[in-house]
Amino acid sequence: MLTSIRNFRPEDIEALVHLYNRYIEETTITFDIAPHTVEHRQAHWLSHYHATGRHRLIVAECDEKVVGYASSSQFRVKAAYDTSVETSIYMDMSFRAKGIGTQLYTALFQALDEEDVHRAYAGITMPNDVSVAIHQKFGFKQVGLFKEVGRKFRKYWDVAWFEKEIGRV
Repeated sequence: MLTSIRNFRPEDIEALVHLYNRYIEETTITFDIAPHTVEHRQAHWLSHYHATGRHRLIVAECDEKVVGYASSSQFRVKAAYDTSVETSIYMDMSFRAKGIGTQLYTALFQALDEEDVHRAYAGITMPNDVSVAIHQKFGFKQVGLFKEVGRKFRKYWDVAWFEKEIGRV
């Protein structure tokens, strides 16, 4: 299995939407409720993610199939938050636990080390031992817990917030 890690390309959108929609429909990992359309993602992603800068979308490809992504997105809209990003990682469920997520986050954080980014944040719906483990592997520390902050599948869920220092202080 040949794996490559690279920047997002517009032709990845359909595969990434399909990958993410499985998480919407089958898990509480995301609090999105309705599946996304390719058009919706295209409009947002093409304007938000770039090959340089704070907001990145890194893609994993195995044998020419898109199997996962990691992203750094705007944390909050107010300008004083600009040097903080929120990170996410999503894998095709059949490609989990193969080290590809580690490769994705390694590439993302190497890219962010070169940018004007001070902190990275990740919100993790609990329980999620796999996500907690990869974030801790990359130096994230839990800084808070929002109790029953989201409702999905007719149940309330807690979200733990994790923080990581990026770049130079």
